[in-house]
Amino acid sequence: MRYADGRYHRFEVMAAGTVREALELAERTRPDAALLDIMLPDGDGRALGRELRARRPGLAIVFLTARDAPAEIVGALGFGDDYITKPFNIDEVVARNTAVLRRTRPDDVLPQHPPLRYGDLELDETTYRVHRAGTTVELTPTEYALLRFLVRNGGRIVPKEQLLRHVWQYEHPAESTVVEGA
Repeated sequence: MRYADGRYHRFEVMAAGTVREALELAERTRPDAALLDIMLPDGDGRALGRELRARRPGLAIVFLTARDAPAEIVGALGFGDDYITKPFNIDEVVARNTAVLRRTRPDDVLPQHPPLRYGDLELDETTYRVHRAGTTVELTPTEYALLRFLVRNGGRIVPKEQLLRHVWQYEHPAESTVVEGA
């Protein structure tokens, strides 16, 4: 699947389907981060990552791949900044990319926007931190995604199908029992 270029979670996103396209795009646009699959139609994403790192040592590199063998992960983390295996939750990818950029780039590179608020609850979408009545609340990426979706729909009843589509990224929510009413 190829995603259209544009803005996503307040990041400017550009897509390339091949190693050649990625190298040309990176040269032309000078991105802050590269999200790379290891298996590309015309080459290896690890080789692409090494080439991008050689050209721009400060570039953040995150691998998104179906390969989950420890040797694959360790090898890629030898020069990459993070490694996420498929299937993945898009909110986790955004959170990890934000964390990598926080470590590798100055603060002025990260998208800044005001926190979401609902009563005494505050969600910071830049840092993925949650506070309730001034106290930090620790959440998993899925819990954060669920809470954010509910806060954005503050006070409305949200159907199960919408939760499954927007939080768990299910294409066929009617077939799932992940979210069940009590």
